[in-house]
Formats: sequence, C-alpha cells, structure tokens
Amino acid sequence: MRKMKHIMSAKVLLLMVGLLFAAMEARANPQIGQQAPEFSGKSSNGKILNLSDFKGKIVVLEWTNHLCPYVGKHYSSGNMQALQVEATGKNIVWLSIISSAPGRQGHVSAKMANKLSVDRKAVPSGIILDTSGEIGKLYKATATPNMFIIDKSGKLIYKGAIDNRPSANPGDIAGAENYVRSALTALEQGQPIKKAVTRPYGCSVKYGS
Repeated sequence: MRKMKHIMSAKVLLLMVGLLFAAMEARANPQIGQQAPEFSGKSSNGKILNLSDFKGKIVVLEWTNHLCPYVGKHYSSGNMQALQVEATGKNIVWLSIISSAPGRQGHVSAKMANKLSVDRKAVPSGIILDTSGEIGKLYKATATPNMFIIDKSGKLIYKGAIDNRPSANPGDIAGAENYVRSALTALEQGQPIKKAVTRPYGCSVKYGS
C-alpha cells in the first residue's frame, strides 16, 4: 500500500511538473488562438503605446530594421507601404517595432525613425522603439521582417513571414504568396486562416543580449 502511494505521488508530481513546463512554454512562446501578450512601448513621437489601447481593433506588428536587405526588399519595392495603406485604410492598427539595441545594426533615434517613414512614404499607425528588446523577446521575434496579427478580441491569429519567398530580391515579390494580406483578407471575410504560422525569414533581430 505504501509503495502504491509513493508511485501515485510520483505520478502526480510528474503531472504537475509537466503542466508547469507547458504553462511556461505557452508564456514564453505566444500561441495562435491565445491572447497576445500585453506590452507597452515608447513611440517615435514620444507617446507610450500599449497593446490594450487598441482593444476592439485588428493590430499588425511588424519587426523592422531599415539596414536589413530583406526589409529593404519590401520597402524599396513599395510592397510594405502598400500593405500598410491597405490595412490602415480599413482601420487596422499597424505598429512597426524596432528592437535593434544601441550600437547594433538598425538602431535609430526617434527623429531618424520618423524621417525614414517620410522618406520611404511608410504609413504605420505608430513606430515603437524597443531598444531594450523587451517586446521583441516577449513575442519571440527572430527576424526582420517578422509579422504578427492580433484580432479584435486580442487573440494572436498569425505569426511568421511576410510571404513565401525568403530572398532579398525585390523581383521575387510579384510571384509570392503574401501571408499577411491573405490572413487579413480571411479575417475580414470571417474565414479560417489557412497558414496561421509560417517561418519568418530575414536578418536576425539585433538584440543587445
């Protein structure tokens, strides 16, 4: 009897440890269909932006680095700007997030971030300067560009690449499947998103540590 109790106790302990690790993994890696992690960051205009500020709206998160050739592909061609125009024209919030640490590739001041938008005719709803990398690490952003879409209820419904052509060649855009556009269209039409998770491609996010 005592041996059986020990076995049962060990099984319960293992189950509890398994559940704990599962919960830690869920927190460490934002899951599709779950609430997107709340964050707060300072915009290039000096305003504090919280994800909760946009409750009831679709939100697109775009990790970016203007010196990354993969990002350059989508901006030099006007592809990223076109997506931004389409999205913001439908009252979708588009947040460009720069997680490059001071001294690392792609780090910019607030003034430079705003100038880049003007020069490139970019129209995000806001630019967040995530110099500590806190938001990027919270979302496990690994590349630039890395895209995330959050629905009106605050749930993460897409994460991954902008499209299915992992190259820095602007010529590849025309024949690419744009995952972000497809996901937003499906969401608008009340249809399931066929590819809710894809593998992001581009330059690594230049975190400080």
